Amino acid sequence: RRFWKGDYTEDKISAYQTLYTCLDTVARLMAPIAPFYADRLFKDLNDFTGKTPEKSVHIAAFPKVNEKLIDPSLEERMEAAQQISSIVLALRKKVNIRVRQPLHKILVPVSDVDFKKRVEAVKNLILSETNVKELEYVDESTGMIVKKAKADFKALGPKYGKLMKAIADKIAALTSEEIYAFERKGSLGFTIEGQEITLLPEDIEIQTQDIPGWLVGSGGGYTLALDITIDKALREEGLARELVNKIQNMRKDNGLEVTDRIDILVKNQDELTAAINNNLAYICAETLGESLLVVENELFGQNEIELIDEIKTIIKITKH
Repeated sequence: RRFWKGDYTEDKISAYQTLYTCLDTVARLMAPIAPFYADRLFKDLNDFTGKTPEKSVHIAAFPKVNEKLIDPSLEERMEAAQQISSIVLALRKKVNIRVRQPLHKILVPVSDVDFKKRVEAVKNLILSETNVKELEYVDESTGMIVKKAKADFKALGPKYGKLMKAIADKIAALTSEEIYAFERKGSLGFTIEGQEITLLPEDIEIQTQDIPGWLVGSGGGYTLALDITIDKALREEGLARELVNKIQNMRKDNGLEVTDRIDILVKNQDELTAAINNNLAYICAETLGESLLVVENELFGQNEIELIDEIKTIIKITKH
């Protein structure tokens, strides 16, 4: 999206420069193990820009680490984006909700101000990656998301033997607040029968209780709830996204250029037609559609396409 939409702005330039740097670096790194492809990639880049005097990747310098470019706080933010996105996508898969189907909201319990700032900095990235419209923060103390913990006997048994029963009881008695604190700290210490016990994340299985209309998931120290209620507007938007996907595939199959404008005809189907009418601007913008018409007659020579839930239609595209 950053490459082909909009004017040649600083954001677009940054995207191109980042991609160039990555491709150039990968070409140099892979040269010893994929010599021909690495050389072709390097030449395709460098012949156009003339950035380096070397004519082959095999006589170019190997990349060097620039520690000034290492940004630990950025890495933390991206780790948060990856973890939260992975949890949401896993919850979608659990109930068979396609990623192209938009959802309303993610709830994220907040432990402290720094945690909220870290997630807020990558919120748009998370929402885009997971196709959810809103991310909302809730205080852990509200008890909205309830957690339970139980001992992992396979992990703890060999280490603590006869103390296992007492340790398991201690873990089972942990409150949600204590479990959140354990997840933040990464360890839990207490004394049983005069022996110091230190538990790590791999020693405890943490479970969450689902909220009606929501799914709760956790992983990597993050917990969230996903609203899985799909109303009429969301379903129509999901159907519009499926239509966009089919049209984009047809563009590729027809050999159209990325920038080619097209005219679109779609056979009338009640639910699909409503979705088109309510998401017309989005569909045309995504597919570079100059026009989109819903027609009653059969579209000669075109095959019927299934979108979702046995909703079928016929699509015809032509270069504008």
